[in-house]
Amino acid sequence: MIPSDVKATLSFSDGSPNMDLPLYKGTIGPDVIDIRKLYAQTGKFTYDPGFLSTASCNSTITYIDGDKGELLYRGYPIEQLATSCDYLETCYLLLYGELPNPAQKEEFVARVTNHTMVNEQMQFFLRGFRRDAHPMAVMTGLVGAMSAFYHDSTDINNPEHREIAAIRLIAKMPTLVAMAYKYTVGQPYIYPKNDLSYAGNFMRMMFATPCEDYKPNDVLVRAMDRIFILHADHEQNASTSTVRLCGSSGTNPFAAIAAGVACLWGPAHGGANEAALNMLEDIQRNGGVAKIGEFIKQVKDKNSGVKLMGFGHRVYKNYDPRAKLMRETCHEVLDELGLHNDPMFKLAMELEKIALEDEYFVARKLYPNVDFYSGIVQRAIGIPVPLFTAIFSLARTVGWIAQLNEMIGDPEYKIGRPRQLFVGSTARNVKPIGER
Repeated sequence: MIPSDVKATLSFSDGSPNMDLPLYKGTIGPDVIDIRKLYAQTGKFTYDPGFLSTASCNSTITYIDGDKGELLYRGYPIEQLATSCDYLETCYLLLYGELPNPAQKEEFVARVTNHTMVNEQMQFFLRGFRRDAHPMAVMTGLVGAMSAFYHDSTDINNPEHREIAAIRLIAKMPTLVAMAYKYTVGQPYIYPKNDLSYAGNFMRMMFATPCEDYKPNDVLVRAMDRIFILHADHEQNASTSTVRLCGSSGTNPFAAIAAGVACLWGPAHGGANEAALNMLEDIQRNGGVAKIGEFIKQVKDKNSGVKLMGFGHRVYKNYDPRAKLMRETCHEVLDELGLHNDPMFKLAMELEKIALEDEYFVARKLYPNVDFYSGIVQRAIGIPVPLFTAIFSLARTVGWIAQLNEMIGDPEYKIGRPRQLFVGSTARNVKPIGER
């Protein structure tokens, strides 16, 4: 943090003395006012539900400018990373701060590849779940259970433990997601194959069977790799903040990441691409493209309760830069698979056209977001809708780990302890039960 010469002065109309608050400048983005001594000096807290105006940490990992539609990983624009790098290069960047040279990439890929198998007992753990369990319920359990299998990497304060836990989590998440999928459809688990790429290996574990091998299609593998890159990190969102808060207690890395998985499950967060596809399926069931005008009319009527999922974003007030990239990928995949005339995808493209041209949506900047396009791509590839969020958690794992490691290395970090404005009863006495 860079101290500013400027100070913020907090004044009170009740005659309490003014207080000078230090100001810090980031390398880019808004300045922050340091309120750490506020309570000690004034006996007052700040009130900020949802922490919309509060910086909980300083970070060097990811920067978002929602007004410009800009997303940087360690300073690199997401557009350049998604077109010039693969997911494991992006993982290396997020973990270590720089893109790898050829030797570093080779060594990192080899380390990840050698950790893709999971303990065989994980299969027995899976059998405890119902076959129709939501994949995110399964993933929350499996990721948390990793701490029961890998005792040599559970000390969050030991750098070597954190390093091996990071490699294990990145390597094993595709295996666990594929196992969760195979379990729900009643097919045998497919073991990893070390001569395939990260995304290619994941797709083979998803779609191969013992009686028929899966030949990864380069266009689809590249699409999956891009989904991973675009979802790898996104600054201090709800699940990342959850991982940081959970990790601040000193819990093991697997437990902290499991907390992130649980938070990501919410439909307002990682479940948004699942919600977008469910919305499309509802429109399709109710008449498809022919009834799209009726649906749009309901969306514009604020009393109808009908929501447009997969459009607009909490942070990006301009076009989501990830959505531009995913849109290209979406059309590449539909072309490759010859799906442009499929009723569901025709409906999606019609909805996209309306949102990009209709004054109502343009004025409100309700552009199609990354969830809209990534949901369409995953469905085209053959991934069932309930698995979308599990794939999101797979991709985001590296961001969670990078953020967790950064927090632990920060000399200013403390166990998280938000404050509250208490509006309940004041102290009162318990009456005997007969007098209540």
